[in-house]
Amino acid sequence: QVQLVESGGGLVQPGGSLRLSCGASGGTFSSPPMGWFRQTPGNKREFVAVISYNGEVTYYADSVKGRFTISRDNTQNKVDMQMNSLKPKDTAVYYCAVRTNNNLRWDKPEACGSWGQGTQVTISS
Repeated sequence: QVQLVESGGGLVQPGGSLRLSCGASGGTFSSPPMGWFRQTPGNKREFVAVISYNGEVTYYADSVKGRFTISRDNTQNKVDMQMNSLKPKDTAVYYCAVRTNNNLRWDKPEACGSWGQGTQVTISS
């Protein structure tokens, strides 16, 4: 199984930027589709972005489209997400995930089989 570790979260003011990173380890990296999700207390885990095996195809939630950019570097076994123009509503724990079930729609958390521990992103003045 692939083990994922997220980093890069923190506290920033509205309009600021953060870059999240997800490192994969624990075996040979097979470059599967990867995604970012986020979750706030009491709410369901929410899709943010997904990237194809070669990094050429990406999809984003409408709420982050135009502000967030997902990317990957298979040589370094890493998936990043640049987050710009951050809003208070972006505050959440962000999780990196491996998509393992291609029979489910790409924006469903149930399609992912491996998850990182999460990194806290807080947008506040």
